[in-house]
Amino acid sequence: MPVNLDKPHLWKADVALSVDMYNQWFMRFAPSAFRTTRIQTTKNVEAALHATGNLTNIQPSILRSHPEILPTLRMSTCPPLAVDRLIGLAGISPSMVKRMENEQKLPVRMLPEQVEIELSKITSIIGAKADPDIFIWLGREQAATEAEVHRAATIVADRLCGAMANPIIRNAQEKRQLAEIKSWLQARGYCQLPGGEGTQFNAMPPGTFSFRMNVPIKLEGGVQSVNIPIDAVIMPTTSKPGDFPLFFEAKSAGDFTNTNKRRKEEAVKMAQLRSTYGSGVRFNLFLCGYFDSGYLGYEAAEGIDWVWEHRIDDLALFGL
Repeated sequence: MPVNLDKPHLWKADVALSVDMYNQWFMRFAPSAFRTTRIQTTKNVEAALHATGNLTNIQPSILRSHPEILPTLRMSTCPPLAVDRLIGLAGISPSMVKRMENEQKLPVRMLPEQVEIELSKITSIIGAKADPDIFIWLGREQAATEAEVHRAATIVADRLCGAMANPIIRNAQEKRQLAEIKSWLQARGYCQLPGGEGTQFNAMPPGTFSFRMNVPIKLEGGVQSVNIPIDAVIMPTTSKPGDFPLFFEAKSAGDFTNTNKRRKEEAVKMAQLRSTYGSGVRFNLFLCGYFDSGYLGYEAAEGIDWVWEHRIDDLALFGL
């Protein structure tokens, strides 16, 4: 039976309460989450500066050994370079740059000679555009002092965290949401299963749950299979052998615009699950923040139900 998707007369009031709840959390905890990440990022930037001789020795060999420092180098220029701008400016392989950015690795299928050429292009651009107002020791004989390096690292870290602000807040909120679900379930006798490949979603004992579990789905055509992560997978205590667990995605948002941009993500995941396992799949959302009637109507039309965090006891209406 539907829980919230078939009750549009309640949506407006729930949206207002959800926005209030998100804003209260943001004012109390988001600055702390951002600050913690900023401290660690500053340490990472200092390590990157040390590896490059405080930007006085930016060599391809350094990027080869430490591809993870590329974001720091991009934020060390004047002006800071977005990924696509670096690709266009240096005339380098998009796949290589994005692999370095996303996986902190170099491409494995590219010839070593070509890798060296591409890395040389990157270091040439970074060296030419390093920001002299931040790295004030560049071009002078005196080496950088410890205080100057730390100050520069803090500025670059601020640039990096500014670019990552939304993901930082979203990750902190997701951890909090999953902790709320865990607390609610454990208070009702549910046990958390350990993560890892040993736990199969369709073999979970009744009264158990797991977070960030990989669920295999078949892509279009039914030939290739891939794993998709599900935030919370819960097997109700009343389940019988062969029953599917409940799937929940933890969703939070600090503005209405981004939710409407992202609303298709859930619909695609639902379609993939149903295509693989049939219409009996129960895929739902756990919402906190700015989710308006347009978003809710879109998800409801796809058959996706939800629980508002400010009414977490609605989980019981799903048979939990």
